[in-house]
Amino acid sequence: MATLARLQARATFLAHQYYFRSSVVDLFRKKEYDAAVKIQSWFRGCQVRAYIRHLHRVATTIQKWWRSYLGRQQYQVVVKLASCAMKMNLYNAMAVRIQRRWRGYRIRKYCFNYFYLKEYLRAVSETNDAIREALEEFAEMKEREEKKADLEREEKKRDYQARKMHYLLSTKQIPGIYNSPFRKDPDPWELRLQKAKPLTCHRPKVKQKRYISLSSWLACTSARSFPRSEILPPIDRKRCQGPFRDITEVLEQRYKPLEPTLRVAEPIDELKVAREELRRQEWMRNVNDNMFLPFSSHHKNKKYIPLMHSSSKYGPNSYGSQHFRDENPRKWICDKDFQTVLPSFDLFSKYGKSYSKAGQII
Repeated sequence: MATLARLQARATFLAHQYYFRSSVVDLFRKKEYDAAVKIQSWFRGCQVRAYIRHLHRVATTIQKWWRSYLGRQQYQVVVKLASCAMKMNLYNAMAVRIQRRWRGYRIRKYCFNYFYLKEYLRAVSETNDAIREALEEFAEMKEREEKKADLEREEKKRDYQARKMHYLLSTKQIPGIYNSPFRKDPDPWELRLQKAKPLTCHRPKVKQKRYISLSSWLACTSARSFPRSEILPPIDRKRCQGPFRDITEVLEQRYKPLEPTLRVAEPIDELKVAREELRRQEWMRNVNDNMFLPFSSHHKNKKYIPLMHSSSKYGPNSYGSQHFRDENPRKWICDKDFQTVLPSFDLFSKYGKSYSKAGQII
C-alpha cells in the first residue's frame, strides 16, 4: 500500500516527465527522419545519375555502331555509283571509237566514193540532157500551138470581117469589088464572102435605171431565203405526245420572213434619190408665164425678189462672183471679232511671213 501511495504521489511527476521525454524524442525523431530522407535522396540521386551515365554510354555505343554501319552502306553505294560511272564512260568511249571507225568506213565507202560519184554525175548529166530534149520538144509544141492559135484567131478575124463585108458579095447583075471582070480568077476574098453568112446587128436594149432598195431585195429573195410553210410537203406522222405546238405553227415561226423597220427597209440613198426626183420634176415644170419684154420699161419699178438660197436677211450672198470668205465690215453685227477657241495651226500662221529662195513672200 505504501508503494501504491508513493506511486500515486509520483503520478503527476511521471506524466510530466513522460510528456517532456516524448516531446524531446519527437524532436530527435524528426531530425533523424530529415537526415534519413536527405541521405536517401542523395544516394538515390547518385544511383540514378550513375544509371543515366550508363545509359548514355550504352546509347553512344549503339549510335556509334549504327552510324558506322550507315556510313559503310553509303560508302558502298557511292563506290558502286562511281564504278558504274567509270564503266559507262569506258563503254561510251569504246562506242565512240567503234562509231568513229564505222562512220569513217561508211563515208569512204558510200558517200565520198570516187567511182560512185563519177557514175552519179554521169547519170545526172544524162538525165539533164534528156530533160533538156523534153523541154525543147515541149517548147516546140507550145510554139506550134501558139502559131496554130494565132492562125485560128486570124481565121476567125477574117471570117468576122467577111461576115461584116458580106454586102460586097457579087451578084448575077453586078460583080463585086473582089470579082473584077478584068481578072482571070476571082480574089480569094470573093470565095470567103460566098462561104460567110451575113452579120446581123441586134439593137441594144435600153436598160432603165432601177433603184435597188432593201424592200425590193427582200421581195425578190424572200422565196429563196425564207421559204413558206405552205410549200412544204405534208408530214404524215403521229402527233408528239405532250404540250407541243402544231408543226405548221412552228414552221411558220421558223421560216417567218424578215420584217425590217422603216429605217432598214428604206434604201440608204433614199434622200439622194428623192432630191434627184424633186430636181427632175422641178426642171420639167419650170414654165415661165411672164412674157419676156426686152425693150419695155414697165418692169423697172417692180421690186426684185431674190432667191432663197442666195440671199439672207443681211443682204444677197456673193455666189460665184466673189470669194466666199471675203470680209465685209459694214455687214458685221458687232464690232468685236470672233474669238478663236482652239489654237491656230503653225503652218497657217506662217503664211505671208516666210520668204522663198527667190525673195518672194509665200
